[in-house]
Amino acid sequence: MCQNKEANTKVYVCEINSMNTESSSMAITPVSQLSFDNTEIAFQSRSAFQLRKMYWLFKMMNNQQVVQWGTSLLEKALNWGLPVDWAIRSTIYSQFCGGVSIEDCKKTIQFLHQNHIGTILDYSVEGEKTEEGFDKTMEQVLGTIRLAENNPAIPFTVFKLTGVGSFDLMAKVQARRNLVPSERAAYQRMEERVETICQEAASRKVRLFFDGEETWIQQVIDWLCYRMMEQHNQETAIVWNTFQLYRWDMLPNLQQAYFDAQIKGYKLGAKLVRGAYMEKEVKRAKEMKYPNPIQPDKAHCDKDFDKAILFCLDHFQDLHFCVGTHNEASSMLLAKELDARGLAHNHPSVWFAQLLGMSDNLSFNLAKAGYNVAKYVPYGPVKAVMPYLTRRAQENTSIAGQTSRELQLVQSEMKRRASK
Repeated sequence: MCQNKEANTKVYVCEINSMNTESSSMAITPVSQLSFDNTEIAFQSRSAFQLRKMYWLFKMMNNQQVVQWGTSLLEKALNWGLPVDWAIRSTIYSQFCGGVSIEDCKKTIQFLHQNHIGTILDYSVEGEKTEEGFDKTMEQVLGTIRLAENNPAIPFTVFKLTGVGSFDLMAKVQARRNLVPSERAAYQRMEERVETICQEAASRKVRLFFDGEETWIQQVIDWLCYRMMEQHNQETAIVWNTFQLYRWDMLPNLQQAYFDAQIKGYKLGAKLVRGAYMEKEVKRAKEMKYPNPIQPDKAHCDKDFDKAILFCLDHFQDLHFCVGTHNEASSMLLAKELDARGLAHNHPSVWFAQLLGMSDNLSFNLAKAGYNVAKYVPYGPVKAVMPYLTRRAQENTSIAGQTSRELQLVQSEMKRRASK
């Protein structure tokens, strides 16, 4: 029976629930047979045309100069009002975004669900600075929560605190600088938006991620997030915080967050990621002459990330977690550990997640093997999400071998099909 309170989503949720009956009977693949090199499974739903399109996109993204010049020109063209939306929407936007609106994302949500992969709708409009903009973002987040209620295709929702409040104001609060009356009022309005979002998620029993952000505002995010956990996570993990393991202090932060939750009697929800602001963090620390918060090298980051996975597994009864990573070694570690500990592949406390348009070899093979998997699905108007797309492209060129790996996988599948 469909119980969604929103009339405009009721039929859609009914369709998804009926599809979920089929997915629940899916065979479970032993972890010994799990391979992230299996491109047949990774691209089983992609046509030959779609594969060729992906090939040329990742080939261009593999060239750092093309990425730098291309994204810069596109941003300028959009700012000048030139008609380039079609070019963006048919290439990088269609690869990494679900659509311009929640309604526009439903085709992507259904496609992923048919492949046993959940959707995490992410309103990826950045740089809002007005109260009107913050209110609009809040309404978008509330819309994703309403769609997610009783909807197995949408296991999580997410928002950035900087989408509903001023970045500069949060930085000022974290630095413990005095606020003028207008700033205190603005900060209170931000808290009220957060409380509204969390209350809506709790009342509809929808899991909600607080996204991680820069270190000089992250404490403010943590303060609000843990306060919301204390209110709403008594029985299960509704509110989840993000732990960026490229910070050298994050593993002990995760451990302390768990112990604090134990003392206060609530469940901890944790999303583990490596991080997204490394260059900015390093630059700011150098300019302002304070200790660099980033791990000394990738090996240290990988080590702490895997330790965090094991810590979460050690406490899975009271610590629900999602491993948001494109790292194959860490993904395989979690998959094998679940088997080694006798835990079901689809244990409700344990999730994998990747970004839409990336690492389909992880998402689709893990889902085929019966693990809980979700994709972040960004959405929003083309011009508004361009900063997200630019970062996505630039980050790929800065991650050693990441885009090359995507390109390699697409090439392998094209050759496999050609040899048949």
